[in-house]
Amino acid sequence: MAQAGQEGGAAEGTALKRALTTPLLYFFILGDVLGAGVYVLVGQVAADAGGAVWVPLVVALLLALLTAASYAELATKYPRAGGASHYATRAFGPFAGFVAGFCMLAAGIVSVAALARGFGGDYLSAFVTLPVGLVAVVFLALLALVNARGIKESTRANVVATVVEVGGLAVIVVLGAWLLLRGDGDVGRLTQLGTPEKGAAAAVLSGSVLAYYSFVGFETSVNVAEETRDPRRSYPRALFGALATAGAVYVLVGLAASAAVPTDRLAGSSGPLLEVVHEAGGVPPRLFSAIALVAVANGALLTGIMSSRLAYGMAKDGLLPAALTKVLPGRRTPWAAIAVTTLLAMLLALTGSVATLASTLVLLLLVVFLMVNTAVLVLRRDPGETDHFRAPTALPVLGIASCLVLATQIEAQVWLRGLAIVAAGMVLGALTATRRTGRTGRDPRDAG
Repeated sequence: MAQAGQEGGAAEGTALKRALTTPLLYFFILGDVLGAGVYVLVGQVAADAGGAVWVPLVVALLLALLTAASYAELATKYPRAGGASHYATRAFGPFAGFVAGFCMLAAGIVSVAALARGFGGDYLSAFVTLPVGLVAVVFLALLALVNARGIKESTRANVVATVVEVGGLAVIVVLGAWLLLRGDGDVGRLTQLGTPEKGAAAAVLSGSVLAYYSFVGFETSVNVAEETRDPRRSYPRALFGALATAGAVYVLVGLAASAAVPTDRLAGSSGPLLEVVHEAGGVPPRLFSAIALVAVANGALLTGIMSSRLAYGMAKDGLLPAALTKVLPGRRTPWAAIAVTTLLAMLLALTGSVATLASTLVLLLLVVFLMVNTAVLVLRRDPGETDHFRAPTALPVLGIASCLVLATQIEAQVWLRGLAIVAAGMVLGALTATRRTGRTGRDPRDAG
């Protein structure tokens, strides 16, 4: 996001090393998508949609694929870092680009807050029972200290983290199958759509908003397109392959959890997959809880690192207050950005439930995705990189429609929280655009 204001089209020669092959990019995206969300939100989806948890998961996957097609076109057309903010700047100008970048930053902070509350729920209760708010604050403070100390990430570490997360989900699928084979569980729940308050259609749409949270993460992968060998071919294959894999895993988890555990019990748990372990037996609950806590902590740490670096980068580009560029003398980590993003995450964690925070994140990303899907159509007048991936025109149009439909399913209190964040971004964006136009005397879209 920090490079959203860069001028010109795709760079013919990049300063970054093109080291990512299609398999490496696939695992990068898969590791980003297969995160902690499903460990925490399956129960909330069940509360909204009923026993057929797999249906909102499939709908959310299909809706994510629509916007993914737009990202695939723009990432191969402009294979450079910057992501949604860069695309919005090219299509609509610096104001829209700033709002897109700001919403991505806010979404990262909200995601960390949601994961912090998830960490303090039933998975932690397998070891110790503490107030969720207190756990969230201490958890975020510890993450900030680790972040400030400096994290050297490697491909091996990312693969290990992904294996741990997928391993935990595979355990749930196997346990669910074992329950059914021994005659326990209830496959009838897999067709139960709707709740006493909502009919089937409304329940699916409402559940899809939360399920959508489980598929986000793919949008950050556009920032490594500049470091991908032959992004025109590699990026679409890796992106769609990773989303399809994640969707298959999530649907299997949804089937296993719903068949194994009564819907009301699943809906009432902040550690819903742990309920499957209790129901099946054979796996120590503490062992699975430890796996889940590792997944949640890893997701929160990586998202916290991204958010703080994004805030630092935007500040360095003059898009946020310069104070956020301060770094620790020895560690050279952006302590000011880490502190501010952590404090904001703490505030959100103390004032919202996991479901509310997840819905807020989805609302912010819907704003970004609406811009991206629209930008695809606007930028069709620019040839960009030759022979890039081109999505059928119907897909970004349907992507726009999907964003609008999902937005109608978000509750009023979430809208208030989300609109306050977007409004803050719009005010800062207007000030930034005015300041930049005043300095240069021209619209940044006309550069290059």
